[in-house]
Amino acid sequence: MSYIKSRKHSPATLAAIAATLAMPVAHADNNADAPEQKMQEVVVTGQNGSDFQVKKSANDKFTAPLLDTPKAVTVIPTEVIAQTGATSLTDALRTVPGITVGAAEGGQPVGDNLLIRGYNAQSDTYIDGIRDTGSQSREIFDLEQIEVVKGPNSAYGGRSSAGGGVNLVSKTAKAENFSNASVGVGNAQYRRATVDINRMIGEDAAVRLNVMGHENHVAGRDQIHGDRWGIAPTVAFGLTGPTKVNLSYYHMQSSELPDSGIPFNNPFATNASAANLAKNGNGTPMDVPRDTYYGLVDRDFRDTKSDIGTIDVKHDFRNGLAFRNVTRYGKTENDYVYTQPDDSKGNVVLYGTLWRRANSRVAETDALANASSLTGEFIAAGIKHSFTTGLEISREITDRSTYLFSPGTNNPLTKTSTCPTAGAATLYNCTTLLNPNPNDPWSAGQVRSVSPAATNVHTNSRSAYAFDTIEFNPQWLLNVGLRWDQFRSALSTAANPAATPATAAVNAEVKSTFTNYQAGLVYKPAANSSIYVSYGTSSTPPGNDGGEGVDGLTVAVKDLKPQDSKNFELGTKWEVLARRLSLSGAIFESKMNNARVSAADGSSFNAGKKTVRGVEFGVSGSLANNWQVFGGATWLDAEVGDNGYTNVGTTAAPVWVKSPYDGNTFPGVPKTSASLWTSYTVLPGLTIGGGVNYSAKIWANINNTKYVPAYTRLDAMASYEVNKNISLQLNVQNLTDKFYFDKSVSNHYAQVAAGRTAILTANFHY
Repeated sequence: MSYIKSRKHSPATLAAIAATLAMPVAHADNNADAPEQKMQEVVVTGQNGSDFQVKKSANDKFTAPLLDTPKAVTVIPTEVIAQTGATSLTDALRTVPGITVGAAEGGQPVGDNLLIRGYNAQSDTYIDGIRDTGSQSREIFDLEQIEVVKGPNSAYGGRSSAGGGVNLVSKTAKAENFSNASVGVGNAQYRRATVDINRMIGEDAAVRLNVMGHENHVAGRDQIHGDRWGIAPTVAFGLTGPTKVNLSYYHMQSSELPDSGIPFNNPFATNASAANLAKNGNGTPMDVPRDTYYGLVDRDFRDTKSDIGTIDVKHDFRNGLAFRNVTRYGKTENDYVYTQPDDSKGNVVLYGTLWRRANSRVAETDALANASSLTGEFIAAGIKHSFTTGLEISREITDRSTYLFSPGTNNPLTKTSTCPTAGAATLYNCTTLLNPNPNDPWSAGQVRSVSPAATNVHTNSRSAYAFDTIEFNPQWLLNVGLRWDQFRSALSTAANPAATPATAAVNAEVKSTFTNYQAGLVYKPAANSSIYVSYGTSSTPPGNDGGEGVDGLTVAVKDLKPQDSKNFELGTKWEVLARRLSLSGAIFESKMNNARVSAADGSSFNAGKKTVRGVEFGVSGSLANNWQVFGGATWLDAEVGDNGYTNVGTTAAPVWVKSPYDGNTFPGVPKTSASLWTSYTVLPGLTIGGGVNYSAKIWANINNTKYVPAYTRLDAMASYEVNKNISLQLNVQNLTDKFYFDKSVSNHYAQVAAGRTAILTANFHY
């Protein structure tokens, strides 16, 4: 018998070794003869050798500079990540309007649950252009920059959402010697250390090592804590020759007490009394203190692990062509139990109690992918072509299950999840709304085991694509792209004879072939500007996420066609102030005309409609040599055109009627959102900065009865260069200690954002 106990693994402390590893190398700064390789994507014009402006994507599927790409693309450079004090992918993405982060719930696992332009993009994260599968929470210690592509993403990534995708650009070994390190401390027991070392090996090879250790509690949420550590070595050969080989490995693991936030008041509970409806009937999260935590320290945990190995080979031919082949193997693990403060049973409005619903997952995903591409330029009939074409194959295998508990998580007094009372007599499965005790001794007498009803999902895909930017003359360009995909996914779930009632084995398979394309016409009034109109498509087949998100394969949807999306966009991009500042704007309409919905008999079919109309603006770069800005604003009108049918009866006696939610806003989409980060060098070596993030209210359910209120968050930063090797940086995040909610897609609860967090970081550069 194994008993539940809390788990916490402290990472190896790196603070003591950070400064040592960052010590200067002999002649590292003085070797003028050493070959030097600069990233072509980053234009260095800032006063301190850095800038907020990125000219070109690191993804070779983009065949033109960003200025001439007929698509909305936001690139978050290293400098913005560093100045804002971001330590995770979701931290960094808060600087990009139009992206919201969802909470886990039931079948949607804990991890990076992203929505872009209102559409779920949980499985649309890529590392150096290759899909990164498995549910996980991603770090940024090994990232050079983050690229957010808005609009249908299937021409670039194959099976994809209608909203877009996120490409993470990894750090690689370079032809130079440097040693960087940072050590940070802050309130809420914040501790973080990173090391970034690059060394030349002879004249043609280099090695680079990135290491990270991190731990913190969450300001304003006393119980929530976590720690993680990671290491990412890379080796590069052929830096000065035509054939370049990069070998890289990435490992990151974490351990945390997960937070499920505060429940909505569920004003439309069928068994709510009139008095309680009047008291709790506005649809927002419950009015309780910020530090209220409904989980169980004695039960809840989350452990994750990611291992990714990559072989990247590129050969440059003398005629300007370049061939690249990338092979990657990745393995991710996500293991957790977290308490969902369940609002759906009527306990809150009837008794002032909550059922501590135990959501759990034991998941492992193995992925193997290979991608080959050929890029180059040629002139035909006086017309210039910049092209890339390629092939991609991948295999993904996910095994997942859940935890079983004995005697269980129901209230033993009622034999159900109904909680007229709370406390020991309920085995602590019920707690009070206003005074829950996270240290209740829940595990006494409880036994945890993995459910025998394990599920295996095996996914294979094959793809071929081609992109071309056709330059008719310096003023007119045509960007076209075409991609063909063959997708197959098979699911099998083992029988569970021990269940009550016993469950049978389940098998489902989907096979789908789809083609997507994009086309954009670009007109350049001047060399520093462009005006474009574009059209693109996207396909989301059943089982798109391999069961590691909300789009898993089931028997009900296995025979359905992929959801097809179409996007129309009109935009403009300008580089002004001597091309140091980039401005962009776009209006767009995205339509999904065959969304999966329920039919009048309860079956699933492709007939739903969703539409998102929007306007967005972006700015990045320098207003002056000592003044930098990065930000944007988005307006989104996300409407459910046809939601099919909904059951107004019971599970045993369903009554299907036309959905009353047609015309509603679909969940997770703020009408307006905006962000701006700016920094100003006041004196030589002294820089101050600040940021503002705004989001309008966000509906949490398609009924449009529960929502997270609008919020505005302020951040501040100051940095000082002690000398050429050492600098100090102070970040104060959520400067006004705003009590707001930052994750809300689940219609049961909303997650509380961290309170005021002050972090002092010492940076070492040699």
